[in-house]
Amino acid sequence: MDIYDKLQECIGFQWDEGNIRKIWEKHKVTPAECEQIFFNLPLIAAEDVKHSQKEIRFFTLGRTDLGRRLFAVFTIRKKLIRVISARNMSRKERKEYERS
Repeated sequence: MDIYDKLQECIGFQWDEGNIRKIWEKHKVTPAECEQIFFNLPLIAAEDVKHSQKEIRFFTLGRTDLGRRLFAVFTIRKKLIRVISARNMSRKERKEYERS
């Protein structure tokens, strides 16, 4: 099963207060913006093999409803998407995203 199939099975989001605060303080990204990228196309997602020690992690490139382009790291727990971190895309990531 690929990541897109796994995302289709998800029924919501799970948030950790520490991650919400960290993402806002470091990158000024709200939970709502993080959630929006999973519903807007294009969405690029792949397994983050390098950072998947304790659990499988994924990264995604997506855009918010207002067009903000975000890079997010997440995991899936019991059919819930748990965002670990999110930030604006780098220049290289934007170029890759725009090619899709």
